[in-house]
Amino acid sequence: MINLLNFNRASLRDFFVALGEKPFRADQMLKWIYHEYLTDFSQMNNLSQKLRDYLSENTIVEAPKIVKEQVSTDGVIKWLLQLDDGELIETVFIPEKTRGTLCISSQVGCAMGCKFCATGKLGFKRNLTTAEIIGQVWLVRQLQHKVTNVVLMGMGEPLLNVDHVLPALDLMLEDLACGLSKYRVTVSTVGIVPMMDKLFKASDASLAVSLHAPNDEIREKLIPMNQHYPIADIMAACKRFFKDKKRKVIIEYVMLDKINDQKKHAKELVRLLEGVPCKVNLIPFNTSPGFSYQPSSDEVVRDFQDVLMKAGVRTLQRKRRGADIQAACGQLVGNG
Repeated sequence: MINLLNFNRASLRDFFVALGEKPFRADQMLKWIYHEYLTDFSQMNNLSQKLRDYLSENTIVEAPKIVKEQVSTDGVIKWLLQLDDGELIETVFIPEKTRGTLCISSQVGCAMGCKFCATGKLGFKRNLTTAEIIGQVWLVRQLQHKVTNVVLMGMGEPLLNVDHVLPALDLMLEDLACGLSKYRVTVSTVGIVPMMDKLFKASDASLAVSLHAPNDEIREKLIPMNQHYPIADIMAACKRFFKDKKRKVIIEYVMLDKINDQKKHAKELVRLLEGVPCKVNLIPFNTSPGFSYQPSSDEVVRDFQDVLMKAGVRTLQRKRRGADIQAACGQLVGNG
């Protein structure tokens, strides 16, 4: 059976044209799926009976299945989702007064092996399909949660799955589908430079770079992929990323006690980011079993932020959310 969630608008038009239908059938189908959340083709009354019969016999609209739901004391919701082959991923919804952010996965496991991330300990199993990626958004919206922002910061490295991530991004930004703003859909990467350039050419989505260190010496200890794509190459890619110079790359920086959090590191980071259109997110380290790292103290984080802000680098502190249900940054392991 063909899962129609695997198609963006362009490929869905090709699908219907191949059936002898007009291209506008794709637009109708997108509205049924993403606006009405309808999966029963027999009820799609602006399609011919012949087409409805064909779709019922040959296609499906199917997202990952919810296995478990957990709700944090701070309102964060984490879902354990099962895929067709039995593999498991996790998706997290972070509600706030003015927005709702959905953190979605792009792979089962992760090959990056970042030393502070629980997902990295799993190793890589497989890429998610487009249907499994966009299906997370479709599923949570169907549950009546108001998703205004989507971040690909869950399990996996999105830019090692661009063939499936790019069509999913198209659907997130497509008015006939999810209709999200390009400023509210963010792809996070450790810095796969060739794929950063590919993303730049193919999508208007926003970019976040998991930097986490001001120099290669520290970063290679935290992120093994830095040996292949050193910081200088990543910063060069960031400088050429947006045509619109008003847009900024998000620099993600997890604060690790006495590892990367000293004032000298902040000053080095200021020098590194000179000329890079960016803003910095300081992320609290969320402890998980098997890690020796400790989070930086609040005072150290404030001092670090102060150095950056005084140098003119816009810097925010990310709030710790969902840690009591292992739903915070770096804690997703696909076992609920």
